[in-house]
Amino acid sequence: MVTEGHVHGWDDPRMPTLSGLRRRGYTPEAIRTFSEGVGVAKKNAVVDVAALEHAIRDDLNKRSARVMGVLRPLRVVIDNYPEGQTENLEAVNNPENPADGSRRVPFSRVLYLDREDFREDPPKKFFRLSPGREVRLRYAYFITCTSVIKNDAGEVIELHCSYDPETRGGNALDGRSPKATLHWVSAEHALECEIRLYDRLFVHERPGDGEDADFTKTMNPDSLEIVSGCFVEPNLAKAKAGERFQFERQGYFCVDPDSKPGKLVFNRTVTLRDTWAKIEKNMKP
Repeated sequence: MVTEGHVHGWDDPRMPTLSGLRRRGYTPEAIRTFSEGVGVAKKNAVVDVAALEHAIRDDLNKRSARVMGVLRPLRVVIDNYPEGQTENLEAVNNPENPADGSRRVPFSRVLYLDREDFREDPPKKFFRLSPGREVRLRYAYFITCTSVIKNDAGEVIELHCSYDPETRGGNALDGRSPKATLHWVSAEHALECEIRLYDRLFVHERPGDGEDADFTKTMNPDSLEIVSGCFVEPNLAKAKAGERFQFERQGYFCVDPDSKPGKLVFNRTVTLRDTWAKIEKNMKP
């Protein structure tokens, strides 16, 4: 694997080595919990990697600070918000541990939302932002999309919205409640970063199983996606290598040692939910 260049080293976050797991953001506590759950058997057995992922989700849910990050940014202008104004809104650090307190997150007229949270022509069960629809911004206000700006190729490059100033904090006096709550970052204050989306190295639980089988044929072609031009909230400016966070609605991430001053790099440890159960179901005949 390493010598043939299929991965980038023994500490590649896709590798099932201790150095790889550490770089990906796995904690010693999660690995011990997984090991205790597996136990000792007299025969060779295969344990679903989902059990390990469950252990790290459970551990990081309790210890990881929540932050907001946008992987594929879409520029949003709130037309009726005062130009040049900035508010510092209170955000909870970890709802699982009130002792972790809260932080201040800047809010301004121009924001970034995740591109996946908008559809110009939404399908039936899509409740996030679309033209004329109102959504809640996490810790902030209700906004409604009023117009869409496209480039010459017909791609959406900017949204214009209005906001309700009476909904500060995410609640309306008249009791209305949008079906979707979206994360965001202030364009003026956000930090640009690189995010490496790691996933399972193999698409089968027994890679290369069988006589004369080639395990490289079962490698997951989507085990690593490097996304540049991402944005995170400014509270992460002093994040150090190895620190772990939950990006709200995205998953758990840790700071990679490749990070440098002014250029953060994050590794995705695990998604918030097990997406592979659905993928494997669709792979079956």
